[in-house]
Amino acid sequence: MRVERDDERTGGVTALATMIRQPPAAWHQPVMGAEAVQLLAPKPGAVIADGTVGAGGHSLMIVPHLLPQGHLIAVDRDREALDLARKRLTEFTPQITFVHGNYRDLHALLDELKIGGLDGLLLDLGMSSMQVDRPDRGFSFSKDGPLDMRMDDEQEETAESLVNELPAEELARLLDELGEERFARRIAQRIVQARHSRPIRTTAELVRLIAQAVPASARHGRLHVATRTFQALRMAVNDELGALASLLERLPRLLKPGGRAVILAFHSLEDRLVKRAFAQGVREGWWTVLTKKPVPPSAAECSANPRARSAKLRAIERR
Repeated sequence: MRVERDDERTGGVTALATMIRQPPAAWHQPVMGAEAVQLLAPKPGAVIADGTVGAGGHSLMIVPHLLPQGHLIAVDRDREALDLARKRLTEFTPQITFVHGNYRDLHALLDELKIGGLDGLLLDLGMSSMQVDRPDRGFSFSKDGPLDMRMDDEQEETAESLVNELPAEELARLLDELGEERFARRIAQRIVQARHSRPIRTTAELVRLIAQAVPASARHGRLHVATRTFQALRMAVNDELGALASLLERLPRLLKPGGRAVILAFHSLEDRLVKRAFAQGVREGWWTVLTKKPVPPSAAECSANPRARSAKLRAIERR
């Protein structure tokens, strides 16, 4: 992890500058912000980590509760998102440490900052609408762009490397396990067949191959035909389940007694990991579960922000 100092140069990216110039209402809106903050229960003087700060929407709601002596640790893999969060939270800069890194390494960061434990931790899993809306990031199957999908542009592995290098069986397993794609084998075989002629470089090329691989009857369902394949590749490129599992394993040692963790998941595989870890922690006496069932977004929020529809919020309090 790399701690971003207050005097370091930030910005400089055209897309970032455009977002900053937009009015606050146009920025990425946090999903279930009020519910997350209520369960996190930040107090004056507390030390809270936002492990997926993104554009800073949740953090903007948290920091005022920490004043005057509290502190927020704002972490994100995405450097552009972190720069935007810094701009958005500029009035609270003395209370915030910005970190370019992966929340799975929070334990090492706390050691580096000489912080014995957290009073609260927030994770908003998955990708953000800002990432999807940028064709050059390669997350979207509806906009042509390079097959990238990296949340951290400093890492080497991309979706392009997976698509063009994985053996057919391994690619099919990835699509099946991470994307729960029922036509995983057919899609993998079509990809391997196509790359014999030339490498697959763009999202549009991949979408075309997926559509060719699945039966005609499956091309016009509720989900876009490429949804599950893109999801699986994104999760694999960024090792999203691995990062979450690592964090959950260390969670008892990250939180102080009375400290809370609030996690927003948007995918069944992520939510299953959280549910199992929280249940195991109860059995081992580490914490109390604050949400007997996952908290869903309100109908009003789902209407205003369709991305929120699949959200599930869970929370625990350290004993």
